[in-house]
Amino acid sequence: MRLPRTLGLVSALALMAVGASAVADDHDGDRDDFRRVKTATPIKHLVVIFQENVSFDHYFGTYPKAQNLAGETPFVAKKDTPKVNNLVNPLDVNHNFGPLAGVDLINNNPNANPNNPVSPVPATTTKGVPNKNGAGASNPFRLSPSQALTNDQGHNESPEESAYDNGRMDGFPVFVGTSGPPPAGLANPKGLVMGYFDGNTTTAIWNYAQHFALNDNNYTTQFGPSTPGAINLISGQTNGVSATLNVFDSSTPPKLLHGTHEAWGDAAHTRSNITEIGDGDPLMDVCSNPTLDQVTMAGKNIGDLLNANGITWGSFMGGFDLSVVNANGTTGCARETNPAAPGTPAFTSVDYIPHHAWFQYYASTRNPSHARPSSVAAIGHSLIPHTNTPEPANHNYDIHDFFDALKAHNLPAVSFLKAPAFQDGHAGYSDPLDEQHFLVNVINTLQKSPEWSDTAVIILYDDSDGWYDHQMPPVVNASANPDVDTLNGVGVCNTSNGFQQGKPVPAPTLNGGFGQPEWGRCGYGTRMPLLVVSPFAKRNHVDHTLTDQTSVLRFVEDNWLHGERIQPGGSFDTIAGTLDHMFDFDDRREENPRKVILDETTGAVVFATGSDDDDHHDHDRH
Repeated sequence: MRLPRTLGLVSALALMAVGASAVADDHDGDRDDFRRVKTATPIKHLVVIFQENVSFDHYFGTYPKAQNLAGETPFVAKKDTPKVNNLVNPLDVNHNFGPLAGVDLINNNPNANPNNPVSPVPATTTKGVPNKNGAGASNPFRLSPSQALTNDQGHNESPEESAYDNGRMDGFPVFVGTSGPPPAGLANPKGLVMGYFDGNTTTAIWNYAQHFALNDNNYTTQFGPSTPGAINLISGQTNGVSATLNVFDSSTPPKLLHGTHEAWGDAAHTRSNITEIGDGDPLMDVCSNPTLDQVTMAGKNIGDLLNANGITWGSFMGGFDLSVVNANGTTGCARETNPAAPGTPAFTSVDYIPHHAWFQYYASTRNPSHARPSSVAAIGHSLIPHTNTPEPANHNYDIHDFFDALKAHNLPAVSFLKAPAFQDGHAGYSDPLDEQHFLVNVINTLQKSPEWSDTAVIILYDDSDGWYDHQMPPVVNASANPDVDTLNGVGVCNTSNGFQQGKPVPAPTLNGGFGQPEWGRCGYGTRMPLLVVSPFAKRNHVDHTLTDQTSVLRFVEDNWLHGERIQPGGSFDTIAGTLDHMFDFDDRREENPRKVILDETTGAVVFATGSDDDDHHDHDRH
């Protein structure tokens, strides 16, 4: 990103059991009765925590084994923890996730060879860019808690595809490695991209994996940075715009001014047919940079579908309330926070980053002036309670509004959370320790509320930041943009044989925003963590189901909307994998739901209830 400035459709029997949906009518402003709103599962509240810029191996590369050095928060795994596809235990994704014999990714990694990539993309040589790892070559290495704050790595679409080198996964230092502090003192700064944390730093998220469910086969919907991830999470469609600013020059035919942010959808270069591949700002947001590119996306998002069905929902973003004055005196769009997490040097970040603001990209769901809700009771609703007057916030709120709504027992059915930037996990201005504070605060607070008994929290990420991950994704949607795609050669991002996990060869191309197959959406992209934290999540479970960011869309659509899809044949939700296998809906304890309370600073377990019953352990071990 730019630095600041089926549930698969449930079975027919299950659908018959819940009957036809009886949703609350939001048009009269009445409160939802969550017991009356019919859902396909016991989940009545979904909280999606969408964090920033982490690959799976960057956080879970040695899970569940931590070094436990003196002075660090200790982590000791449960003895029956399932095996995970990671650096120390690579698994074969095409053969039931069995072990890959003879592979040593820690000590003999292909990125440690200075002469790799073996077959660099030709475009990189003709542009005069180095195409070998050279002095940046490195094996993976551990980053300690004192090194939590690191430099941002490269993660635009083209460099990421080049680093993946047709599935060889051997070009990370040269194509996405970024030199420069922090952390200071690295002998090989370009090799920083190979660094990983263990449970002595990422303690909380490892503890959530121990007590709930982790997916090790989850990917970004397409290659690229933050904005495509944010848009895919809520719509699965990054092609097609209805309005732009500072996107085209004045020539005829027009040229794109920001080729790493927008790309042509096809050779015709139609102004409306562009794909958002980078971090353009949302058009009209008062905090968007007026000198940079801004776009409004065409089509629908999940907010439109929820509105049409009378289901409450909200987007809650750190820094969105421009009236708040921080302790350091900053306010408005410039509101910023200087974190003081242990082990991190002092640094400052703007709290609200416009190109993370998913729903601001759509005319139907944006709140460009950051207007405040009329009341806490109005949070989640389209109309002011008991009136026909549109609610000024239009479902877009600050993160403090989430806690206010929860305290008032007015939590929307579906909530999308984005931490203030210093806590979102993004390298360069955030870190796993500050991120841990946010995750634990949200989940602890939920667990202490009566809403917890029917809540699921999904933790996932927008992109990988370029951090090394050893697993090549299956390409389920092809692209052939000559200016962008580099996975298999110049202008080619398609099937990489050997990694397809049963997907079609060659990969088809989904329709763009206007109904025709379009370029610029090659995916799946980089592998990232996905966790489900809920009384209904399986316990100490590792799920290998192939999923992506739009699997969250699918869960919402199947649980509340009878499986309605946003754009059949166009949105990635059409082909998304299910999150079903991360839940056990027979494990229902309404009167005493499972809770795991963690320390916000260390991530260590303070206490756990109902999580160590042997009758409920997952014994499907490798």
